[in-house]
Amino acid sequence: MITAVVQFPLAEGTTLAEAQAIFESTAPRYLGLAGLIRKNYLFDPETCVGGGCYTFENRAAAEALYNDAWRALIREKYGADPEVRFFETPVMVDNVSNEIITETP
Repeated sequence: MITAVVQFPLAEGTTLAEAQAIFESTAPRYLGLAGLIRKNYLFDPETCVGGGCYTFENRAAAEALYNDAWRALIREKYGADPEVRFFETPVMVDNVSNEIITETP
């Protein structure tokens, strides 16, 4: 599994309610996305930084999402280029399904 952490600045003074409304407007585009296990939207009201934490089945699925069109969408929606960092995710604890999910090396 791969976890991608995406960050981008939001407009100064953005509130949690405003960030939530923006995020809710984009959330449907990620439903049923091939290879995406979960996406969590992120917001830091102190720094007005937004983003997402995505868990993918594999790196290829992650890289398929972060193409030029996606970057242009982020730039248009938020007015800034996103920063994307990838992390191997060898173990994930899922308290909803009450299981520990591991990667087979």
